[in-house]
Amino acid sequence: MLDRQKVETILERRFPGASHDQVAAAANAIVGLKEEWDEMIGREHELGYYVSAQCGGICYLAREAAQGAEFRFFKRRMDTV
Repeated sequence: MLDRQKVETILERRFPGASHDQVAAAANAIVGLKEEWDEMIGREHELGYYVSAQCGGICYLAREAAQGAEFRFFKRRMDTV
């Protein structure tokens, strides 16, 4: 469970020009993610992609992954839509 106060503190540091209402709305959305979204850990094959050296020139995700970026994929729960 994410600590809402900690999320607000991080958002305030990252976006110093944001109003308190904007920070609060963003914090609520972030803290509520677990209720609406499932992380796709171990289910990457369901995303319909495959690693290929040929797609690196045209695929943003492939280029970023090749440079060491890490990604987290989430899927919206159908019962919350």
